[in-house]
Amino acid sequence: MMYHLNKPNSSVRKMIGMTLLFSLIVSMFLCLAPIQVSAEEKTFTVGFDAEFPPYGYKDDKGEYVGFDLDLAQEVCNRQGWTLVKQPIIWDNKDMELESGSIDCIWNGFTINGREDKYTWSVPYVDNSQVVIVKSDSDIQKLSDLKDKNVVVQADSSALAAFTGDDATDENKALAKSFKALKQTADYNSSFLELQSGMADAICMDIGVANYQLASRGNAFRILSEHVSSEEYGIGFKLGNTQLRDQVQASLYEMKKDGKFDEIAKKWGLTDSVCLTVPEEKDNTDINRKFTVGFDAEFPPYGYKNDKGEYVGFDLDLAREVCNRQGWTLVKQPIIWDNKDMELESGSIDCIWNGFTINGREDKYTWSTPYVDNSQVVIVKSDSDIQKLSDLKDKNVVVQADSSALAAFTGDDATDENKALAKSFKALKQTADYNSSFLELQSGMSDAICMDIGVANYQLKTRGNDFRLLEERVSTEKYGIGFRLGNTELRNQVQKTLLEMKKDGTFDKIASDWGLEDSVCLNESDEYLDKTETSSVSQQNNNHTAIDWGFMLSELSQGMAKTLLVFFLTLLFSLPLGLLLALIRMSRFKIIQWIAKIYISVMRGTPLMLQLIVVCFAPYYVFGISLNEDYRFIAVIIGFSLNYAAYFAEIYRAGIQAVPNGQREAASVLGYSRSQTFCKIIFPQMVKHALPPATNEIITLVKDTSLASVLTYLEMFTIAKQIAATYSNLIPLFVAGVFYYVFNFVVAFVMEMFEKKLNYYR
Repeated sequence: MMYHLNKPNSSVRKMIGMTLLFSLIVSMFLCLAPIQVSAEEKTFTVGFDAEFPPYGYKDDKGEYVGFDLDLAQEVCNRQGWTLVKQPIIWDNKDMELESGSIDCIWNGFTINGREDKYTWSVPYVDNSQVVIVKSDSDIQKLSDLKDKNVVVQADSSALAAFTGDDATDENKALAKSFKALKQTADYNSSFLELQSGMADAICMDIGVANYQLASRGNAFRILSEHVSSEEYGIGFKLGNTQLRDQVQASLYEMKKDGKFDEIAKKWGLTDSVCLTVPEEKDNTDINRKFTVGFDAEFPPYGYKNDKGEYVGFDLDLAREVCNRQGWTLVKQPIIWDNKDMELESGSIDCIWNGFTINGREDKYTWSTPYVDNSQVVIVKSDSDIQKLSDLKDKNVVVQADSSALAAFTGDDATDENKALAKSFKALKQTADYNSSFLELQSGMSDAICMDIGVANYQLKTRGNDFRLLEERVSTEKYGIGFRLGNTELRNQVQKTLLEMKKDGTFDKIASDWGLEDSVCLNESDEYLDKTETSSVSQQNNNHTAIDWGFMLSELSQGMAKTLLVFFLTLLFSLPLGLLLALIRMSRFKIIQWIAKIYISVMRGTPLMLQLIVVCFAPYYVFGISLNEDYRFIAVIIGFSLNYAAYFAEIYRAGIQAVPNGQREAASVLGYSRSQTFCKIIFPQMVKHALPPATNEIITLVKDTSLASVLTYLEMFTIAKQIAATYSNLIPLFVAGVFYYVFNFVVAFVMEMFEKKLNYYR
């Protein structure tokens, strides 16, 4: 009996083979490539619902704005942090917070009923739950809601007001009288239900309600009766009092200087804010204590001498200031990395310890500079390092959060210093200079970079084992750092320092410590407060006219992200699916069952759940803190693992559709098993598998919207945010057109492939 081998033409075979080979090579390369983690920065990541105006949403310029985000930005400005605005899926807020993806939940977040679940700031907004109905509705009071359909946002304060453990008996009874209490993902969906007649009323926060009514015209009204009242706070991870205290201290400052009320007025929430500042002691008390924070291992500016006393140049200056002011000096040694927390919490009044102004100008209220300082490099006396360029491929040590570190890596670091730092084998950080010298002495490091004043002192006390390079890394100035906005205390100290300079006391103290050549304080120095005036434009909340240019631009960016997920998923899942299919058809029962179980789990559980597991399991199972970059990686991993299972079954069906006679004929002709598969089975399998694979690929285009569960801002998520901004469905329809057009193109391309493979009928 003769079997005819149905062979595709050579160009098609080559095209298929090259495509598969390229996919496998790129997949292996990307899997093996190391994931680069960005250097740690002082960022403050705020988690918020991007469809919750006026507290947080995307405006018509594509920017995330809102009352809470403005407060957070001002806190970061005062703390010297970089604000990261992280939109989140509200139902996932606890996972985001626990995993470390966000630092807090700041988005009109109700304290009531959640007191024991988070570490809370003090309440800053009094909020009520109100009911919105159509203007022509016959519902006039809460009791009229009987037998009506009422809508609330999922996991919202409104839902808790009706069904929570702390809900009043009256509200529970009211909820039972409803025809239905329905939950939606966001308020835009709630208004769609109300407008369409599918619901009779919406219950929501009064601040959000006022915003929605302002933007939606006269079609709706608020009932005069309130369902409940509660307070908003900022929710931090349970136990994270340190960060909470820093943020709260800045809020108090903002309240005292009027910035908090200014922001509230901008967003029309003046009548809702409830933040109050606790009473403070009068700083003008002549018998007050003046607490100076300093690093006790930083001679000659501040350290413990052989008598067990804290001494140093800066401490002598501080003592003289206190003598003239009639204050009691308190010398408070601090951990240098904790200096900002010490200052913000009020544990110290100032940081006075060879404290560099450069690069920190906006983070503190400063005295005028009183010391000119340089960053220099210390090496062993017998080292072959003679100039800065010799530090290439060397281990260099600096103190953590020091001027030396900033000179190499800070925002104000020169290009030359940044390039020099990149040439190092490693730039290592130690807690103190004693540890740095231990590293240098032991040979673990090749050089130390530090302040010249400290370097000179260290060389005097440590003998001839070390020397300074002649070249200097940078020059900066020292000042006294006070809490931002504390100009009153700064002015008192500054005035006294100028008096000391005028009568010679300042220069005498500098001479006692061998720093007479470094001081730069002048009698004529004055510190003029910077009065920064900025006009804050009133936000126009009437988002009725759609900016088509903005909308299409935003959706195009979202489409690019959607396409990235689509192509990377195909790149990984297609070859992985083929591998799974071969394992599934293996003669070895154990690995065959492993593949069957894997495919069963992937096809039997929701893709959304799989994405959440991939993203958050590293933290919950292994305790690994998550980096923000991992969010996108988790999306690709989740989609690839899921679709590989579907493609595996499609491949298996295609392989099994090839008649056994083809294999027998190939064996008779002398083909090996691998040759038979690559040249005979695989091309025919592709032909059989292409139609169902096309169906899966088209499904993948639409499924990319599920990436929003990990707050990956693909096109559909962006469309929903724009729809919430404009209170209009058009962005969603436009997104639908994008999906349809792309799916049409995919279907067309796949159809062309099918025609190419129709080499016999």
